[in-house]
Amino acid sequence: MSTIGSYLKKHTEALVKDVGIEPACQLTGKSKATLGRYYSDHDEHADRFMPVDAVAALEEAASYPHVTGALAELRGVGLEFNGSRRNTDRSGGVNSDVIALSQRFAMLMAEYQQSIEDGVITVNEAKRLLRETTQLQQVLINMKLHLEEETS
Repeated sequence: MSTIGSYLKKHTEALVKDVGIEPACQLTGKSKATLGRYYSDHDEHADRFMPVDAVAALEEAASYPHVTGALAELRGVGLEFNGSRRNTDRSGGVNSDVIALSQRFAMLMAEYQQSIEDGVITVNEAKRLLRETTQLQQVLINMKLHLEEETS
């Protein structure tokens, strides 16, 4: 089995164990044996991987998106996990999003102004800017979801 396959299977197992085997069976509609095959490292199961819809269902119930995180790591992408799941509550609509967007942008600019005062952006200042940028991105995602709801 490839290193990537083995890596994904380990994270699939962590996902199933995070949710629990019985709840995982209910959420995915798969048997214990089938779920076990998805993370088995035996040669006869080397080409079996959990379907994306099953991963999504389990990650919704899990404490952490194990498989999504593993895929991101394999691609060299970093994820910032925010347990609040803010995207699930999108009340307020586009008008609220525009207000939140302007507030977040103002916070980002204030952080930038403070960081650049001495002409050098330190590592800690860069981390704070990154955090603000991520928060701004989250507002844009919520706005996009609202706009998609309004157009469908």
